Amino acid sequence: MLYDFLKRFAVRPLLRIFFRVKISGVENIPVDSAAILASNHLSVCDSVFLPAKLDRTVIFLAKEEYFTGTGLKGRITAWFFRSINQIPMDRSGGEGSAKSLKSALDALAKGQLLGIYPEGTRSPDGRLYRAKLGVAKLALEAGVPVIPVGMIGTNKVQPIGQRLPHPGKVEIRIGQPLRFDPERYPHPSDDPKVLREVADSIRRAINELSGQSYVDVYAPRKAPAGSKP
Repeated sequence: MLYDFLKRFAVRPLLRIFFRVKISGVENIPVDSAAILASNHLSVCDSVFLPAKLDRTVIFLAKEEYFTGTGLKGRITAWFFRSINQIPMDRSGGEGSAKSLKSALDALAKGQLLGIYPEGTRSPDGRLYRAKLGVAKLALEAGVPVIPVGMIGTNKVQPIGQRLPHPGKVEIRIGQPLRFDPERYPHPSDDPKVLREVADSIRRAINELSGQSYVDVYAPRKAPAGSKP
């Protein structure tokens, strides 16, 4: 209820007033069946602009730190993210990450629309980085289509380190669904070569939409010294 209330009566009106948001390819999103929205990640506000422009509810995998803060601020933050249907994502690997992926699979099994950032973190410099294998594992195990998304301009309206976005222009490009034939890509699969091939194909589709320069390494958690968003 909080998710729908905020989207309809707070976020959408603010976007109309302060931002010029162009979106294309909405017809590629299924009306009521499960799918994965796989997007590049330039800014914190990516998780606001994209769901605000869609009629369907989007459940995002959000970093676990949002749910584990201490004190009043930490509890309020955790409550807020749970209220807007965010799933905590343990990015440390091992059992923690496996549990997070299980929660995401449960959401997909219920026919929901799941948003994920294959890079695993925000780009520190506006370039696109190598996709992690989690998105491939989700796609193959759930057997649902992956819809690539290119976010453009969100790093300009809210650069890393800026608390609130400032007025500006944002574009959202939604690509055609990617489907992975189970005869070629076993469902599920733990084969690193298969997972890498799937993850790379998703990343390439995102890259075509976003037009970013590609860096064939995993994105660092913190921006390197001297980098510019």
